[in-house]
Amino acid sequence: MGIQGLLGRKVGMTTLYNEDGTVDAVTAIETGPCVVTQVRTDTRDGYEAIQIGFLDAKRLNKPAAGHQQRSGGRFRHLQEFKASDLSEFEVGQSIDAAVFEVGETVSVSGKTRGRGFAGGVRRHGFHGGPKTHGQSDRHRAPGSIGAGSSPGRVWKGTRMAGHMGNNKVTTRGLKIVMVDPERNIVMVRGSVPGARNTLVRIERANNNY
Repeated sequence: MGIQGLLGRKVGMTTLYNEDGTVDAVTAIETGPCVVTQVRTDTRDGYEAIQIGFLDAKRLNKPAAGHQQRSGGRFRHLQEFKASDLSEFEVGQSIDAAVFEVGETVSVSGKTRGRGFAGGVRRHGFHGGPKTHGQSDRHRAPGSIGAGSSPGRVWKGTRMAGHMGNNKVTTRGLKIVMVDPERNIVMVRGSVPGARNTLVRIERANNNY
């Protein structure tokens, strides 16, 4: 099926033992089942894409519920993916992990763990100040953040303490090493961003879809 990718849920990491005796550290992703909620066409929307829904929603407002009514479900997450042939899809159609194949290269996007407010040492890897010569309270201090007279302000983008994590990150070049359509599980070699049970977006790295 010619769709670029799917939405999924990060299950966690495990170890996969291959037939040749090698071992891979893999991440298990529950990809779907996703349901087509809308088919975007060039004549009506100005571009072509497939909108899919993932994970049941407990509550939806009336506009969202009305938009998803034709698909026969109520979904928490809606995102769009490119497709090679729109005629293969219709609203209400279910898509599962069978769209992926072992050996394909994919990229996985997700939100990293939120770490809250963090200092410069933890957030940016600063080594801190001297631990001798009378410096008793500068072990984790950030140091200078700019001159006083010129420019007389802190430059935008200066690395300082602040909110750490909870950023969208994409890991590219991951290879699919196992596909289990019965359980809708895709295993990719390596780690993907996010904590367990968080939403991830898995996409083919090439345009062969």
